[in-house]
Amino acid sequence: MIVRGRDKMNIGKESIGFESKLWLAADKMRNNMDAAEYKHVVLGLIFLKYISDVFEEKHEILQKEYSDPKSRNYIKNQQERYSTLNDPDEYRADNVFWVPAIARWEHLQKRAKQPDIGKHIDDAMDAIEKDNPKLKGVLPKNYARQGLDKQRLGELIDLIGSIGLGGKDAKSKDILGRVYEYFLGMFADAEGKRGGQFYTTRCVVQLLVKMIEPYKGRVFDPCCGSGGMFVQSEKFVEESGGKLRDIAVYGQESNQTTYKLCVMNLAIRGIEADIKWNNEGSFHRDAHPELKADFILANPPFNMKEWGGESLKDDKRWKYGAPPAGNANYAWIQHFIYHLAPTGIAGFVMANGSLSSNTSGEGDIRKNIVEAGILDCIVALPGQLFYNTMIPVCLWFISRDKKNNRFRNRKDETLFIDARESGEMIDRRHKELTVEDIQKISDTYHNWRNLPAEAAAQAGKDGKYEDVPGFCKSATLEEIRKHGHILTPGRYVGLEEEEDDGIEFEAKMKKLTSELKEQFKESKKLEAEIKKNLKGIGYEI
Repeated sequence: MIVRGRDKMNIGKESIGFESKLWLAADKMRNNMDAAEYKHVVLGLIFLKYISDVFEEKHEILQKEYSDPKSRNYIKNQQERYSTLNDPDEYRADNVFWVPAIARWEHLQKRAKQPDIGKHIDDAMDAIEKDNPKLKGVLPKNYARQGLDKQRLGELIDLIGSIGLGGKDAKSKDILGRVYEYFLGMFADAEGKRGGQFYTTRCVVQLLVKMIEPYKGRVFDPCCGSGGMFVQSEKFVEESGGKLRDIAVYGQESNQTTYKLCVMNLAIRGIEADIKWNNEGSFHRDAHPELKADFILANPPFNMKEWGGESLKDDKRWKYGAPPAGNANYAWIQHFIYHLAPTGIAGFVMANGSLSSNTSGEGDIRKNIVEAGILDCIVALPGQLFYNTMIPVCLWFISRDKKNNRFRNRKDETLFIDARESGEMIDRRHKELTVEDIQKISDTYHNWRNLPAEAAAQAGKDGKYEDVPGFCKSATLEEIRKHGHILTPGRYVGLEEEEDDGIEFEAKMKKLTSELKEQFKESKKLEAEIKKNLKGIGYEI
């Protein structure tokens, strides 16, 4: 999410402001409702408006086709035409949800000012789930509850009704996706620490996707939150000229309300995915036990203390060592590795402590992973990127086959990138990576792992990589051993080289002193001028 002064959101090359205006208007209606609760009220209505808009557009197209004698789909018999027009399969065939009459936005908007509007919305959600099995148990259905202000709810319906979300023009601009993603980010901000459980800041997801390039294959996230990794993966494939049907999406989420957000988030974008939910979570009830993914993208909860590790000490996933019962970081890392295909690659977010901790055997596990030759790259990120933590985090990249998997043999090398100075502040608490930052980091990684120079030239790639002091370093296995298998990028990249301007120390001090004296003189002049002006209007200091 990218916000400028809380008034604009940058998406691609466009800057638009209506999302923030919609948010501010909707947020005023929240009254004293908790953001975590209000989130489902708003996002549920946005979802409802979208599928209704898409349905109405398809309905209009079919009506013209069936009514026009010149159309090859013309249906002469009026009763047959009506029956076909109201056949849910006619819509599902084009990946459009069937929306019953009582769930269409026009029906709800006419009743927005009625005191029982909450019941009408609940009935609409029930009807949609009944006719669309993939949404069963997913949509929010508590709009009729006593604590929800029905007048404000009606105002919210009018507000959302003012935006076209599902028409051809809106879809080409991804209006719905932009509004939905903006709201997810703003709710994460409003919820503070809890918000990070369902939303990973957009620029970090973009960086992960840009680096591992999931063009074709199985994409997996075993702690998928609201599904941002999948959305960005699909966007990457589209922008790169690939085919969406070439990737298959799998996910798991243990928080039921977050799981519902994910299903809705993917449904509004037409992304087909196999997302599983269970209370036990990925460690204790792996919903995709046999899956071997080509790409894993994940942002697991940081430093989970109570994850039930005591009962999993002998689990087959702990190939590199049993993770400590008091911290799940290395349980997640090994869970990702376990689910990688023989040539798969994983990119995931981790707390910085994972790079250097030696507590309860974590150092040994890290050593074993490094010695196995599967650690491809570590990126240190700046702080303040996330809604759930202000501490800096890092990105890990694991490649199961560093010898011969489309790129050069880099088995005994690992790339370290120190990007802590990257990004820019977007408000007092949050920072984001710029488009240039993302490009610079991903290009560095791609050039490093790329084909040998001759083959790269034939493939039309640059293929040039150089260590840059203070930013990136290609370290050998022996160098990592000398550092005790600690993976903090700052240990390897060193300090940025300062340009020598040829001025000696004494000359520099003389120049600095002169500048300070000049600044002092200017400040004294300004002070005298201020006193003079004040005296002129009757105030004397």
